Amino acid sequence: MTADWEPELDDIKAMRAEGGGADLRAFMRQQIATGKARRTAALKPAAPRPPGHRPGAWPTGSSPPGPPPEWSLPKAVVDAAVRHYRNTQHFPNQPCDCGNCPPPDTEENQ
Repeated sequence: MTADWEPELDDIKAMRAEGGGADLRAFMRQQIATGKARRTAALKPAAPRPPGHRPGAWPTGSSPPGPPPEWSLPKAVVDAAVRHYRNTQHFPNQPCDCGNCPPPDTEENQ
């Protein structure tokens, strides 16, 4: 029996008479199963979960930023800047001897 076959009234009477109605019950169950199979759509795949967040961790595939650019300066330059800052803060009335400042205007330099 195929799903497209529709029984006539005489066919239903014959199925009911044969085997105490077992054939009719089997036929009806098969018809119901066929109808459900047509009606049920294929399940959609589950949507992918959003990427998780791990607190305190860098995103996957990335790395923390490197040291700041000022850390890559030569030590002599950093030392000179510190010396200049120290001279201007602690000895504001004296000429700076950091090496980067021009000499103070004095009678000797003119």
